[in-house]
Amino acid sequence: MTDYRSAGVDLAGAERHVEAIRSLVTATWGPNIVGGFGGFAAGIELPEGLRRPVLMMSTDGVGTKLEIARRLGIWDGVGYDLVAMCVDDLTAVGARPLGFVDYMAVGGLDPDRDTRVVGSIASACAAVGAALVGGETAEHPGVMDRDAIDLAGAALGVVEAGSEIIGERVEAGDLVVGLASRNLRSNGFSLVRRVFGDGDWLSPFGTSTLGETVLEPSVLYSPSVLEAMASGAVTGAAHITGGGLPGNLGRPIPQGLSARVDTTTWRPPDVFGHVQEVGGIERSDMFDAFNMGIGFCLIVRPGLMSDVIEPVAEHDPVVIGEIVEGQEPVVISDLQ
Repeated sequence: MTDYRSAGVDLAGAERHVEAIRSLVTATWGPNIVGGFGGFAAGIELPEGLRRPVLMMSTDGVGTKLEIARRLGIWDGVGYDLVAMCVDDLTAVGARPLGFVDYMAVGGLDPDRDTRVVGSIASACAAVGAALVGGETAEHPGVMDRDAIDLAGAALGVVEAGSEIIGERVEAGDLVVGLASRNLRSNGFSLVRRVFGDGDWLSPFGTSTLGETVLEPSVLYSPSVLEAMASGAVTGAAHITGGGLPGNLGRPIPQGLSARVDTTTWRPPDVFGHVQEVGGIERSDMFDAFNMGIGFCLIVRPGLMSDVIEPVAEHDPVVIGEIVEGQEPVVISDLQ
């Protein structure tokens, strides 16, 4: 007899998964959550004190970094990658994160893996002050390999109307402050996998292994960056993800201005040099694919630097460039 289970969908296992993650999810909830766990939807009351709240949303995924996580069975950081990719996009426009939802597609349920993944998402949500209000774990038998997984999410944030950081105040003479990324975060992994292929992910690299190094979870910039933005000194911001500095730093810069970046002002972590050397990759291609050690940028009035540096001190801020008149949105010193 044919039934849903014989088709590859484990409804009983799905129910067990929901119960396994209940406490992980609800631990991120505060008194502003409307609705209960397991309902069709949940709501979030807006924070008090906002006169004209503007809701902001963003969505993203972890991408092919998950394939390396699958090979090595290392799942405890992928939730940070997912939350960072979504929430730090909100942060780049000055929005405070309120809530998060995730979507996990799998070939077949794996209770240990699936609980660890959701636990990682919940932990990252707690770190940025966002409630994990819902999600979906979908089995795709016959479409995905049984141990395959894909992960996406969406974040909801709020900002006071008129306080958005969208680059309108950026002027020539402003300075570009780079915030350090100690690793690849969640970008460029199709190239990483092309470079190393089925190589030995367990080979030593630094104080750990190559696999552990490339799977280090993403930095979460949101809490400290929002504190810096509250000073009023930040005129623009950019989350440096896919496309690197060339593809992201120019987004908040008005036409007629250019961000001139000096790459001698910071030293990328060793993992970037290793990828470049093993893959024989051109320097310009490295900057197009990876963050190269700068995961977030703030554009700051030069006389107000001290108001920004202290809140983001944990991210090793450094002035990496300045805003000048020009037609190219981003000019990187040694790539031209």
